[in-house]
Amino acid sequence: MIAYSAPGRVNLIGEHTDYNDGFALPIALPQRTSVVFTPADIDTLTVLSDRADESVRIPLDTAPGQISGWGAYVAGVIWALRGNGLPVPGGTMSISSDVPIGSGLSSSAALECAVLGALASASGAQIDRIEQARIGQRAENDYVGAATGLLDQLASLFGEVSTATLIDFRDTAVHPVAFDPDASGVALLLFDSGQRHGHVDGEYAERRASCERAAAELGVASLREVQHLGVEVLDGVSDPVDARRARHVLTENERVLDFVAALAELDFAAAGKLFTASHASMRDDFEITTGHLDLIADSSVAAGALGARMTGGGFGGCVIALVPAELTLKVGDAVRAAVVAAGYGEPEVSRVFAAAGAG
Repeated sequence: MIAYSAPGRVNLIGEHTDYNDGFALPIALPQRTSVVFTPADIDTLTVLSDRADESVRIPLDTAPGQISGWGAYVAGVIWALRGNGLPVPGGTMSISSDVPIGSGLSSSAALECAVLGALASASGAQIDRIEQARIGQRAENDYVGAATGLLDQLASLFGEVSTATLIDFRDTAVHPVAFDPDASGVALLLFDSGQRHGHVDGEYAERRASCERAAAELGVASLREVQHLGVEVLDGVSDPVDARRARHVLTENERVLDFVAALAELDFAAAGKLFTASHASMRDDFEITTGHLDLIADSSVAAGALGARMTGGGFGGCVIALVPAELTLKVGDAVRAAVVAAGYGEPEVSRVFAAAGAG
């Protein structure tokens, strides 16, 4: 029997930059998905989740389109592992998780990385973490059908306590960055709006296609190649929507690097301003926030947060805020009151920190 777990993640800053070869800065969360795997000499994997009433039986030779629903993420990992020529044992697997689904905290990558780790451990396969991330991404892109980047899997696999992960997606390079706001009297608050999102509905894929069109019109393979030229280069993009999408990517990359510099100086006031600027860019240029999320971000800043932004792919999910520790209760209460007064459900508010990665 093998037990393996992987965390969800919060992306501190750097949204929709991953598939544009840019920068992002996630942390692993304390919330995790855990699997217990009992291998057997059979050609199927039977999986039971604490969030489902019935088990799913997956043939080891599964192919895209065969398994749907939550089981598709497990089946996708099996398919991607075998596609890499790696052995996959059959058996039984139970899954439990406290990572919220549809909140932008990457419950899917936590599931993929936990399943992958258990299966690889059982077979004795040695797979480096970068390749594990790529296998998880292939499972989600090509089996499940969600056009996500590599950020979520890398965050889950490389997470460390009191550490953020600076990812340069052009080189798939990963660098640890100290992130312990609590030591400076600052809390990282997570507001779960309760507004659920889904990437498979086409909005995520549309944003990605828009960025790719802008890059193609500029004659480059990715927007990263024109990063050094500044937003003025986007005058060469004829479609105004594509130009706005690209502007978000270029300015967001700069915000990631500026945020890392602010952390090095323990300047959480500057870091907070970058949060707020990032949210404005996602709202106005990339158009992936909602009125609900905007209200949470705006009301938290009005109540004393240093800054706030939506985190995750968009169209629902969570907002994060950097808040002076002595104001956490005030900010939380103010956000709840504003959101309920606007007719939305009361958000769940929690204080989170950078936690360990998969293992």
